[in-house]
Parts: sequence; structure tokens; C-alpha cells
Amino acid sequence: MSGCCGCCSALRPRYKRLVDNIFPVNSEDGLVKSNMEKLTFYSLSSPDKLDRIGEYLYQKASKDINRKRYKFVEIAMEAMDILLQACHAQTTLNLFVESFLRMVQKLLEDSNPNLQILATNSFVKFANINEDTPSYHRRYDFFISKFSSMCHGNNDNIELRDSIRLAGIKGVQGVIRKTVSDDLVENIWEKQHMEKIVPSLLFNMQSGDLTPVEDATVVTPPVLAEEVLRELVGRASFGHIRSVLKPLLTHLDRHELWVPNTFAIHTFRIVMISIQPQYSYTVVETLMQHLDNNFKSSPKTRTSLAVVLSKIIAIAAGESVGPSALDIINNLLTHLRTSVSTTTEITPEESQYQEALINALGEFANHHPDYQKIEIMLFIMNTVPDLSKKSKGDQMLQNILLKSLLKVGTQYSTTSFEKAFPASFLQPLLKMARAPHDPTRIIVMQIFQSLLDRHQNEKVLSTVSIKPYAALSQEPPSRSDIIFTHKYGANIMQALIDSMALSEKLDSLTSSYNTAALLIVEMACGETVQEFLLFILGIQQVSNTSDELSNIHKCCLQQIAIALLTLTARVTGINNLLEYAQKIIEDRKVEATHWLPPLLDSKKSNKSYNLNLPHLAIDKIALAECLQNAGMDFNRLQTGVPYALNQIDNPGHRHSWVESVSNHMQHRNSSADLTAYNADADSISSSPGVSKKALAPEYTVDAMKRYLAEPPESVKREQQEKQKQIVRAFRESDFEDLMKRTEPKHDVIQNRLNDLFNSLSIDNKTPQNATNQNEKPIYETNFPELFYY
Repeated sequence: MSGCCGCCSALRPRYKRLVDNIFPVNSEDGLVKSNMEKLTFYSLSSPDKLDRIGEYLYQKASKDINRKRYKFVEIAMEAMDILLQACHAQTTLNLFVESFLRMVQKLLEDSNPNLQILATNSFVKFANINEDTPSYHRRYDFFISKFSSMCHGNNDNIELRDSIRLAGIKGVQGVIRKTVSDDLVENIWEKQHMEKIVPSLLFNMQSGDLTPVEDATVVTPPVLAEEVLRELVGRASFGHIRSVLKPLLTHLDRHELWVPNTFAIHTFRIVMISIQPQYSYTVVETLMQHLDNNFKSSPKTRTSLAVVLSKIIAIAAGESVGPSALDIINNLLTHLRTSVSTTTEITPEESQYQEALINALGEFANHHPDYQKIEIMLFIMNTVPDLSKKSKGDQMLQNILLKSLLKVGTQYSTTSFEKAFPASFLQPLLKMARAPHDPTRIIVMQIFQSLLDRHQNEKVLSTVSIKPYAALSQEPPSRSDIIFTHKYGANIMQALIDSMALSEKLDSLTSSYNTAALLIVEMACGETVQEFLLFILGIQQVSNTSDELSNIHKCCLQQIAIALLTLTARVTGINNLLEYAQKIIEDRKVEATHWLPPLLDSKKSNKSYNLNLPHLAIDKIALAECLQNAGMDFNRLQTGVPYALNQIDNPGHRHSWVESVSNHMQHRNSSADLTAYNADADSISSSPGVSKKALAPEYTVDAMKRYLAEPPESVKREQQEKQKQIVRAFRESDFEDLMKRTEPKHDVIQNRLNDLFNSLSIDNKTPQNATNQNEKPIYETNFPELFYY
């Protein structure tokens, strides 16, 4: 019998004998290395036999699996791996791969976890081989399903369970690598595959700790799953990224992983970091669509979704420009509108949801350049409902949209007010500053404060005070800022006066004061101080003349006016102005403390205050004298009209001195004019901002010495005496006498016109062809010797 077997074995094909020889008599001895080398050499020499070798190894392994001879199965699998690595450059490798994959599948189908891990490791080795020839018929759907199920392994032995899960994750990684690089194989991005792969990875990720592992060499299922997800997302093209995101969102929904949203934030950050930058906008868009689909979900779920959006939207901001940026902003605003329109009463949970959306909008805008932030703010402003709509829902929507505008404004870094407040943005903002709804006005004031505050003075100026602000930071305004103040400052200050007059609530008045104070700190200087003094006089005038305001409201306006006057004097460094303000404060401390800060609260104070105190008011003439004595221009202050309530806004119009003088002539009385008369006011200096000082009547050396040696008080007395004489003369003299005094000694213009008319009449009488016969032609004129060289 032994001879017969030997004879039969000699008749068997050589490749079978070589395969049989690699198996030892005792399975514990492992693969016979010398015989394996012979089999490998034979395979390289006869590549056409590879498919038969593979088939024969598969048959032997199948028998051994059925007989539970697992050691021999491991030897067969090891031989397969060696042949695969040695022969991967052969053109006939595809035929061998079929047997190889059948064998891997056979091992995976067995219930023995060690065989499953062994098969997975072999598949991973195969996946790392770059094949030169494409495969047209290979399918991996079984492997995707099997590896995904291994990822969910729940063996009681924790160590074995983790080994099976690791093997499953590695297998999924191998399938991804093998299929993504080869367009001819099965499309792994199809829905049925992604719905198995993505949840399997997420299942392993959520079972681990999100904190970084100290020992990076230890590979755990959560760490490896995160690595594979990064690789999967990184390999996804524009058309395939949604295939990954949809099962991801579905998994988070089914397992209720939005509340709390720590894992969701962690996962989406991985996606945003791993995805190709140009596709990051797609993730934001998909998440927004998911938020749309969850509009009926609980506020907590929607809030968590919005928070996740706010955490990742900044990453996408860098890649979204132009229409895509405004598209994201529009989507966020749409969600805000939906939130307001679907709820009759804003609950704390709904408010958190809206705040999360606003934060997302702010985070998105923060990663754009400043010029785009202005565009975003203008875009938001154009979506705010008109003030004519006074329903509760519209007011809520106004507040929400203005809060989102404020969020963008806080991210904007103002360098030039001209750029921060373009006319198209400033005009509707000033209109909103006059809104009848207190919360709306307060938010508008906060927007102004965020854009005006270049030196972080907003918190310092948050209280109305006549004391020096210790931590105040400032620098002189630039030329462009001065031009902006001349052009638009009047419109802003008029809106502030209207805002102050609308409500006596402390928070509303304080916010308006804060804005006015910031405006003064940032823009006040010698060239603009007169506008701010007219503004302060306007606040006082509203307090004195408005019949609609309560006594406490009027007192608060008086307090704001004196506080702003003190601040203006300190900011501009005009000591005369500061001394005058201090004098008023000292007098008020004696007679009218209710005209000094802090602001009065209408809810706590029911007293009746004396408001008829003209001698304690800020005097316009005294302010002009302060500027004059400081050597500064005071004409605008003297001839201009204080700002009043409800003046028309026209941001593109600069206030003309002609208009201000004509308006002043219409509104003031004659006695006030006479009292305010000053000889220097009639002569207009050619240098703006510099007033002309009165000189002594004689111009001798002694007179000039005497004038320089005289103290300023005597000069003031002389000027006051001259003014009194002029006022007395105009008050007491007859009308005919005044006519003679003011009648010009000669009419220069009339004489000049007469000369012109005479010359024209002489020219008309002269014949057109008349010429001087004795006159030489100009080209024959000889130069005098003086001009000879």
C-alpha cells in the first residue's frame, strides 16, 4: 500500500506536490520554509499555474476548516500571503486573487474569532498592494458587511472583543483603500455601503474617551476608527461627501447623540479638518438642511445642532467667498425668522437656540476680511423689518436680527469710521436708533458702540459721571475721521437726541449716553468741538422745551448734558471749558443736585423737582467765550442752532454755515443777538480754527509793550466795555442815527460798476477798423539796452 501511494503521488501535478510539501507532519511545527521557497520559485517561474495553486490551497484549507484543524488553516493562509506578496507584479495575479479572496471569505464565515482576525490581517496586506492590472468583476460587498459586523463585536472577553473590533476597522480601512483608488471595482460610495461603514466607525468612536491618549503607540478601536473616518472623508470627492454625511447625521439622530452634543462636535470637527478645503462649504450646507428637517424637534435638539454649526462654521468660512458666504448668512437668518414666526412666546430653550444661531453667524463672519463683514452687516440690515411694523412678532424679529448684526459688529475691527459706516449702512441704522421699542434702540446703540470703540473705552464710559474717567484711552482723530464727523456727525447726534427723548428708562438712557461719550472720545478735537457743544446744548434744550417729557426724564437729560460737557472739555484739553463746566457743577451742588449724575430712576423717585433754574444751565455765549479765550474758532457755535428733536436725516449732506446762520437768524431774538455781538465775529478769518485777537488801537512800540505787559483780565474788561458801548448805542440811539452810522462812506461796488459801464460804452463808440497809425507792429519793437545780453 505504501508503494502504491508513493506511485500515485509521483503521478500528481508538480504544483500539488509543492503545495503538499509546505505542510508539516505535525501542525505545531508551522510552515516548512524551505519547501515554501521552492513553491514561490515555481510560482514565479510558471505564473500560469498561480490560479491552480491558489485553488488547491483553498480546497485544502476548506477541508481543514471542516475538520477543525485550525493550525493547518493558518499555514495555508500564511502561504497565500507569501505568494501574494511575491507575485503581485505578475499579470496573471487577478486569477490568484480570486482564490485568495475566496479563502479569506471562508475564514471570515467561520465562527472562530481567531480565524476571522487572521483573515482580516491577510486582507489588509492584500489591500496595501498596488495592482498594475485593473479588475473588472471583483466585488467587496461581503467584506464590507462582514467587517462592519465585526466592528460591533460584543464578546464577553473585553480583550478579545477589542481585537475583533480592531480587525473589523482594519478590514473596513482595507476595503476603502482598495476600492477608492480603482474606479473599475465596486463603488464604495453607494448608499448601501456607506450606511454600514460610517455607523460602524462612529459606534467605535463613541465608545472611547474623547481626550487624547497619553501613549500614542497603543491603538484602540476608538483611535483607529477616528483615523479611518479621517481617511474616508479625506478621499471623498465633491460628489461623494454627502454620501458620508447622510449616514453620519442619521446615526446621531437614531442614537440621540445631539443632546449632549460633545460627540457630535468632536465628529464634525474631524470631518471639517479632514475634508478637502474646497468642499467644506458642503458640510455646512448639509448640516443646515438637517436643521431644516428638524424644525419640529425639541428646542434642545435644535440648539445642539446650531451649536455644532457654530463650532465648525468658522473652518468653512475661509473657503467661502462672495455668494456662498451670503448664502450661509441668509440660511442662518432664515432659521432665525422661522424660530420667531413659529413661537408665540420665546421660552428660555428657544432663546438658547436663537443665541446659538447668532453665535454661528458671528463665528462665520469673524473669519472673513473686514470689507466682507461690512457687506454681511449691510445684508443683515436690509432684512430687518421696517419700523412701521409694530406687531410683537416683528419687534421680536427686529431684535433677533439686530443681535445678529451686533454679533458681526463685535468681530469688526474699526480703523476708519468712513469705512465702518458707509452711507447705505448708516442711514438705516440711524433710522433704527429712533425705534419706539426700547430693546431695539438699546441693541442699535450697542452696534454703534462696537463700531465706534477703537480704544476699548466702552466699559469705562458705561456710567454717566462728571468725575474723570481713570482708565480712558484716546488718541487724536485722523483727518478722515474729522471729515467723517463734519459729514455725518450731525446726523448721528440728531439720532442720539431723538433716542434720549424717547424713554426715561435707565438702561435706554445709559446706552445712548455711552454711544455719545464714545463719539466724543473718538472724534472730538479743536476742529469738531463746536459740533459737540451744539449737541450738548441740544440735549439741554430738549429738557427745557419739551412738554411731553416727565420731570425725572428732563433731569436725566440735564445730567447727561453736563456729563458730556465735562468729558468734552477733558478730551479736547480746553481748560477754559473745563473751568466753566466745574463752575456749573459747583453751583448745582448747592442749588440743584438733581441736575447732577447719577441718573434718576423713575421707579424709585417720586419727588417733584424744580426745573426753572436758567442761571444753572449751560450758556451758549459762555461756551463761545471759552473757545475764544482759548484762541479757537467759535463762529459755528455762536451762529449755529443747537440740535433739536426730529430733525431730518440726510447722511450725504454736510451742514453749511450759510444754512446754520440763516436758521439762527430766524429763530433767535434781537436782544440775544445784541448781547452776543462781538466785533471779531464780523471778520472772517482765512485760517479755519484760528480766531483773530483784538490789538491795541495805537501801533507804537510803547503801545505794543504795554499791550503785552497787561494781564489778560484787563484785556477782557476792555473787550466787555466795548461790547457794552456798542450794545448801548444800538439800544438807545434813534433809527436815523443808526442808519447814518452803518451807512458806508463810499459805495465801492457801485463805483466799480460805473467804471466798467463807462469803459464798455467807449469801446462801443470806437470803430472796429480804427487803428493807431503811428503804432509800430509788435514784431518790430526793439528791446531796450537794459535787456541786451
